[in-house]
Amino acid sequence: MPTTVSTTAPADVGDLRVPPWARRAAAAVVWASLPSALWRLAVVLGVPLGLGQSEYDAMKIPGWGLLALPLLSLAQEGLAWLTLGLVRPWGEVWPRRLPYLGGRPVPIPAAVIPAAFGTLACTVYGVLLVWTTLHAQMDITPWGNWLLTASYLPLVAWGPLLGAVTLHYYRRRTRG
Repeated sequence: MPTTVSTTAPADVGDLRVPPWARRAAAAVVWASLPSALWRLAVVLGVPLGLGQSEYDAMKIPGWGLLALPLLSLAQEGLAWLTLGLVRPWGEVWPRRLPYLGGRPVPIPAAVIPAAFGTLACTVYGVLLVWTTLHAQMDITPWGNWLLTASYLPLVAWGPLLGAVTLHYYRRRTRG
């Protein structure tokens, strides 16, 4: 009975070269972005969060905020999930189902340049978040302020985590 030897690499071969710390850091980005996205969705769903009416007015709720806040949450989570591409095989080789690109290597700059800009943007956002949280005059109860801070504070880690994963991706892909 003849045996067949596959000449193709398993789908997760790229994942084997990624150390556990990089996989955990990429996953941490997804988890760090989740609380603030859920907080915004709770606002849209009318969950009492200790906010005064002036805060709802500032978020245009009711109104465009009912559309903008969920879209912002979806965009944020989508961008956070892209971090996983830096530690997964689909971040090195385009998925086969994509026309023209499927099966080809992802160009290193196509992943690293947007991730580097994302690192910068998320780091600046984290710094501004801390600054505005410490200096904001919001119409919010003390427990609501605690909940808001607890929901948004994990976003401060997004920039540094993305930067570490991006640097690792670049070094791993450019090594001989």
